[in-house]
Amino acid sequence: MTDTMKVSEIESTELAPAVETTAKRGVRWTAVAMWAVALGVLALLGWGLIQANAPRPEVGEVAPPFTVEFFTGYEWQGQPSVALEDLRGKVVVLNFWASWCVECRYEADVLENASRQYAPDEVVFLGVAYADVEPNSLAYMQEFGVSYPHAPDLGTRISNSYEITGVPETFVIGPDGKIVYVHIGPINQTTLNRVIAQAMEGGS
Repeated sequence: MTDTMKVSEIESTELAPAVETTAKRGVRWTAVAMWAVALGVLALLGWGLIQANAPRPEVGEVAPPFTVEFFTGYEWQGQPSVALEDLRGKVVVLNFWASWCVECRYEADVLENASRQYAPDEVVFLGVAYADVEPNSLAYMQEFGVSYPHAPDLGTRISNSYEITGVPETFVIGPDGKIVYVHIGPINQTTLNRVIAQAMEGGS
């Protein structure tokens, strides 16, 4: 009986350090993981603050870059996606809209008619659906017979980078990639044609 207890005591004494070491390692790795998560969160918050404090792009400045994934049936030259830099050398009419936007309806026909007036290798019309759901966006485009390229703004990334004040809002970007004109609210045919002509001539 005594011998048995001594053996048990010896085994307990030998196992204790091992168990303690394993426990310490677990605590250490947990602490490391928590610090990693904390640093990741701080990094994301920092990036968010940088984005939030980014100034609104103005006329004469290079347009913020972006890549869009088009709605099915509304691609540009059959491509499912395109980056703004791929459109260098062309005038880009970037229009932010939403199916729930009443004022967007006032300019829908204006934009569609204008898109048919210009050669696609010279002027690219690009509609960006802001904070909208795809079925509603598609229904809107079908209602107005829209034919030029359109894409959703997933996570409002593009609209945030352009610091739009609302919808509708239109940016006209020149062949050199610089913003030529910004229009808040529904745009009319006369203004749109004038600005496109100036952009094609390299003016502002």
